[in-house]
Amino acid sequence: MSDSKIEPGLPLAPNVAPTRLRQIALVAKDLKKAEQQLTHVIGTEVIYVDPGVEQWGLKNILVAIGGDVVEVVSPFKDGTTAGRLLSKRGDGGYMIIMQTVDATKQRNYIESKGLSKVIWSHESNQSVAYQYHPRGIQGGMMPELDSHFPSKENPTPITSRFSPWHACRNDYASYSAGMKRTSDLSLVGAVCRLAPGDIDTDAAAAQWEHTFGIAKSRDGLAFTNARLDFIRGIPGSPEGLVSVTIAVKGKDRFDAILERASKEGLCGDGWINMVGIRWYFVLEDDNAGSQSRL
Repeated sequence: MSDSKIEPGLPLAPNVAPTRLRQIALVAKDLKKAEQQLTHVIGTEVIYVDPGVEQWGLKNILVAIGGDVVEVVSPFKDGTTAGRLLSKRGDGGYMIIMQTVDATKQRNYIESKGLSKVIWSHESNQSVAYQYHPRGIQGGMMPELDSHFPSKENPTPITSRFSPWHACRNDYASYSAGMKRTSDLSLVGAVCRLAPGDIDTDAAAAQWEHTFGIAKSRDGLAFTNARLDFIRGIPGSPEGLVSVTIAVKGKDRFDAILERASKEGLCGDGWINMVGIRWYFVLEDDNAGSQSRL
C-alpha cells in the first residue's frame, strides 16, 4: 500500500523520517473515572468512541489534545493484553502511536532486519497502520507506526495540525471540530521509564531511532511536535510511561486546570496525577514560548 510519496518540504535522511507523536494510549480499570478526570481537569472532550475495539474485549475513549489524541482503553473481558498490563502495573501507559511519512516502507525495513514483528495491521486507500510486538522494545510501551497518504484534501498530513486521523474513523467534520475546540492545548512531551536494572537511556533512544525511524536527540526522540524521553529503570518500579506534558495557551486556561485538579485532590509535587501517570502542564506564551510549568 506504500507509494513512497513524500510530503512536500519534509526531506528524508536514511532510515529517519519526520514523525509525529499523534496519539498516546493509556489503560485504566475504570474508564468512566478516567474520562471524568481527563475531560474535567484538562478541559477537553471525547471526540470518538470506537466500537471496533470491542472485538478485543476493550472499550475506549479518544480525547482531543489540540490536533493530537489521548486514548484510554479498559478491558471488559479476561485474557486481553490491556488486562494483563493492568494486573501487572495498574493504570498507566499502553501504546505510543506515531505518524510517519511512509509506514509501509519502514515496516519493510523493520522486517528485513528482524527488528520487530507486526501483530496487527490495517490498510486503506487513505492510511496504513502497523502495531508491533513490544517484546524487546525498551520503554515498556506497545509501538504503532502509521501513515496517511498525501492527497488534494490532505496535502500535508504530518505537519497540518488538524489533519485527518484514522483512529477517529470517517466523520472528519465532527472529530476535527472537537480538536479545534481544544486548540489551546498541545501535546509536547512524554517520558518512559526503562525496565529495572536498565540504565542505558541512550541505547533506548537509539533503538527507537533505528527501528522506527524517529530522529534521536540526546537520550530521547525528537518528533515533529513533541519529545519522548527515557529515564533509567528503578528497582521495584515497572517500566512504561511515567508522564505526559501538555502546553497550554492562556494563563486563565492554565490556572483553571490547576484549580480543578486541586479541587479534585489530584495535585502532586509539581504535577497532576491521573490515569496512573503524571501530567505536567506548561504555560505557552505566544511571544516567548513555554514560560512556566505545573
